[in-house]
Amino acid sequence: MPTNRGMVPGLDIPARTLADWLARHLPEAGPLIAVEKFGQGQSNPTYRLDCAGARLVLRAKPPGDLVTSAHQVEREFRAMAALARTPVPVPRVLALAPDAQSPLGRAFFVMEYLEGRIFWDPALPEVAQDARPALYDAMNAVLAALHEVDVDAVGLGDFGPRGAYFARQLDRWSRQVRAGGADRDPEMAALIAWLERAVPADDGQVALVHGDYRLDNMVFDAEVAAVRGLIDWELSTLGHPLADLAYQCMQWRLPHDAGMRGLGGRDRAALGLPDEEAYVAAYCRRRGLGGLDHWPFYLAFSFFRLAAILHGVVGRAAAGNASNPESARRYAQAIPVLVHLGRGIAAEAAA
Repeated sequence: MPTNRGMVPGLDIPARTLADWLARHLPEAGPLIAVEKFGQGQSNPTYRLDCAGARLVLRAKPPGDLVTSAHQVEREFRAMAALARTPVPVPRVLALAPDAQSPLGRAFFVMEYLEGRIFWDPALPEVAQDARPALYDAMNAVLAALHEVDVDAVGLGDFGPRGAYFARQLDRWSRQVRAGGADRDPEMAALIAWLERAVPADDGQVALVHGDYRLDNMVFDAEVAAVRGLIDWELSTLGHPLADLAYQCMQWRLPHDAGMRGLGGRDRAALGLPDEEAYVAAYCRRRGLGGLDHWPFYLAFSFFRLAAILHGVVGRAAAGNASNPESARRYAQAIPVLVHLGRGIAAEAAA
């Protein structure tokens, strides 16, 4: 029997029920011994499962009434299963319980647990200065490899609509922001208006985009500068590859203080980290790109999109169904910072 014999916190089922499901679907893992919820993460509750023969990870939809397009762990499972046949490193997914067949009453999946390192601070204080560039280069290489995946060949050709990615995303998130009343903030309204004017014409590029590509969504090898697994595919879809690149660079412009874990105001050269220009150039070399047009739009859009996502998280926390309510309170304080930074990029581009 599992050590926590009562209800599993956040899953709302007895540990015995989960143990029975695992015994039926993953008998090779052996009996369930313990369940531990990961403290990090916000949207989809994630747990470590210690079994007699394996250590696993369970990722589930959160409880409560959910937006139809959100928390689709089935899509995460599908994306990682498809990428198992590509150079993009992902955990091996093992079993999926769709909504109708789940003992939780909502979907979840189980995947392998990857041993390794997760870096929560992009300044990498726990890493020697001369070792930091290789970690960033490994992250860059995985991003370029992801965007070179032939989505049709791996069975993801219908994973999302094709074309006009930024126009569609801008419409989606601006409608969500307006529905929640966040556009009453003059800076948010001005940022949306600039983005709507500046959105570039579609250039035909289509790739599998991760949607939340950042350092702490990767498990690095404990010994060498290599990514063992790219995780948290909740926001993945077919889209424009530069959305992922701009999103990552956007995060490095965030303040380093106030819990935002950015690189804003940090001396990258002194830290041994590549600057934005060098990182973007390395990505372009790997993908054979001559350069990037409309970079300010992509960056400003990334700030807006993250602000819109966090606005939704804060709303779910108010409704009582966020995975980590304390984080949601911090996100509420981050939203105006994101909007202000996006507005600054827009104003500079328009000058």
